Amino acid sequence: MQRWLLKSEPDVFGYPDLERVGHEPWNGVRNYQARNNLRAMHLGDLCLFYHSNAKPNGVAGVARVSREAHPDNLQFDPASPYHDPKSPPGDPRWSMVEVEPVRAFPRLLTLDDLRALPEWADSPLTRKGTRLSVLPVTDTEFRAALRAVGLDADTL
Repeated sequence: MQRWLLKSEPDVFGYPDLERVGHEPWNGVRNYQARNNLRAMHLGDLCLFYHSNAKPNGVAGVARVSREAHPDNLQFDPASPYHDPKSPPGDPRWSMVEVEPVRAFPRLLTLDDLRALPEWADSPLTRKGTRLSVLPVTDTEFRAALRAVGLDADTL
C-alpha cells in the first residue's frame, strides 16, 4: 500500500466537505507529475488530506482511494475551468481518482508542525517552492503525521 498527500483549498473543498459527501472525484489536476501520481494510486491507498492556501496550511485528515485512476470528466466539459480541448477522448490526457474519508484529525497538523518533525525533513512538501498538488508520502512520514496528532496508523 502506498501513501499520498492530496492538497485542496478548504474554502473550495475541505475535509469536512469530504466527510459530508462520503466520496468525491479528485479531478481538475492539470500538472503532468501530479497526474502521474494519481495514475500510480491503488484502491485502498491512504492519503493525507492537506488544506492549502489556508491560514494556516496543514493536514486535516486521512482519505482512502475508493476508485483508481480513470479519465477526468472535467477535461471534456467546455463549461469547466479544467476543460482541455486538446485532450482526445480516445486517449485522455488527464486522470482522476475517487476518495472517501477515513478519519478527521483531532486538530489541524500545520505545515510548521510538519517541518518540526524529523521524519518530514526530506519531504518535497516541507521545502520552499513545492506546489505539486498530489505527492507521494513515505510510510514513515505518514505514521509520524498521525502520531503528531495522537493517532495510530495501525488503527485506521
